[in-house]
Amino acid sequence: MLLPCKSRARRRPFRIAAALLLSACGLAGQTAASYDVVVYGGTAGGAITAVSAARMGLKTVLLEPGRHVGGMVSSGLSHTDVGKREVIGGDSLEFYWRAGTYYSLPQYLQDIAWYVEPHVAENIFQTMLREAGVTVLYGHRLREKDGVTMQGGRVVLLATENGDSFTAKIFADASYEGDLMAAARVTYTWGRESQAQYHESLAGVRDETPKHQFLVNLKPDANGKLLPEISGSPAGVPGSADRKVQAYNFRMVFSDDPANQAPYPKPERYDPQRYELFRRLLERQPGLRMADVLSIGPIPNHKADINNNGPFSTDYIGGSWEFPEGSYARRAEIYRAHEDYTKGLLWFLSHDPAVPANLRAEMNRWGLAKDEFTDNGNFPWQLYIREARRMIGEYVMTQQDIQTDLRKPDAIGMGSYNSDSHNVQRVVNAAGFVRNEGDMQVPVTPYQIPYRILVPKRGEASNLLVPVCFSASHVAYSTLRMEPQYMILGHAAGVAAALAIRGGSSVQDVDTKELTRMLVSQGAILEYAPSGQSAALARIRAQRN
Repeated sequence: MLLPCKSRARRRPFRIAAALLLSACGLAGQTAASYDVVVYGGTAGGAITAVSAARMGLKTVLLEPGRHVGGMVSSGLSHTDVGKREVIGGDSLEFYWRAGTYYSLPQYLQDIAWYVEPHVAENIFQTMLREAGVTVLYGHRLREKDGVTMQGGRVVLLATENGDSFTAKIFADASYEGDLMAAARVTYTWGRESQAQYHESLAGVRDETPKHQFLVNLKPDANGKLLPEISGSPAGVPGSADRKVQAYNFRMVFSDDPANQAPYPKPERYDPQRYELFRRLLERQPGLRMADVLSIGPIPNHKADINNNGPFSTDYIGGSWEFPEGSYARRAEIYRAHEDYTKGLLWFLSHDPAVPANLRAEMNRWGLAKDEFTDNGNFPWQLYIREARRMIGEYVMTQQDIQTDLRKPDAIGMGSYNSDSHNVQRVVNAAGFVRNEGDMQVPVTPYQIPYRILVPKRGEASNLLVPVCFSASHVAYSTLRMEPQYMILGHAAGVAAALAIRGGSSVQDVDTKELTRMLVSQGAILEYAPSGQSAALARIRAQRN
């Protein structure tokens, strides 16, 4: 089916136009599947975008390049970055409420589970998608060179590598990479702005920062050669812009239940010399415990979400820089490099005799959770892409929007987590010692999120919404990039798609007052108040029960 038409006479011109379009795209002889909304990227934000659109009565398809939905929420980021819990509402809050129902939490906890096992999270997303009537298609990756066709400032066709193609009234790019957005030739950026660009004191290259930093002076070389995992390039002038991206990692899931443990895998290309800098750190600080070198976030059933902690940990510092603009082949290499780094690190900590015996013993009381990621050797399938491309849209959120200019006329949700950037590079400082650069952990005041960050500039793409690689500076993105906020933005994107279709308008011209009203009626939270979440949850329960 191409377009819903009532008469054969009206249907024929549409078929001819669609056939010409497919022929121009090298897809002659094929039929494009037609939807009201096509969502690209099965991240948590993508899943909720699709659910929200479908609940508004729109025929919706979710295209996921891989084999799973939920993005990081179902791939290891289980100890949720909530910030102020009271600002999380709408379909995002519903997800955590459903998790609380799954775990049968007592009423005094408001039946909300903020910490969710990965396989439980994926099941919840799948249930929400199924109940909403969303078509979910796995293994549908955007064609790399010519996957998007534009006409008259609109996305008119999306083609995937497996030969399928899709038309829609509204498209949403909910991928971590922003590939649909980039293919639509929307203006975007990556890396760090200078302090001068948006008048942000936190922007650009950072001066020396105290957290996740080397607190002892370590020489960076051996026999005149720079040690592995240290950049030979200068850090740059504090406050200056660059194209470097904060570190990625895998959020491992460990179990301390011997009945549910799989051993740490030894990578094929394991080289202990790669961790020589870490060995020197442990030698200078022999009393370090497991919690000093890994962040251990408890989650249900004797498991933990393992994250970066300290100066040398699971963050593969410097390994992410080429990812945003990388080809699919280059990104696959970067993924494998992160996998090798992580597996090698875990093997080093659990087996290398240079690691203090007490630290090795602590590591070996844990193992990989045997009931997670069972189709991937108990290793997370999603690389934690903390930041890649960022759209430059109708409105760019900046440091002022998260610290002083907190209210917005087109509010669709709220954020509250620290402005949190992981380190960007590991360098040699002026004194000749190893230092990490790029860390940013600055508290914010709960702030409203404007709808305008979801839409491209006028004239670029009138039917595209971007709820993950949205329009923000590096500083503002560093607080907005949390998974609950991606879901909040996805909820808004789905409702906005319905309003644009019903009103026959561009996404830039959606009636934002009506959008705000509808979101609040569906449990969205736009004011920070201790009682606000209870009222929002009551609306959600009433609608779902």
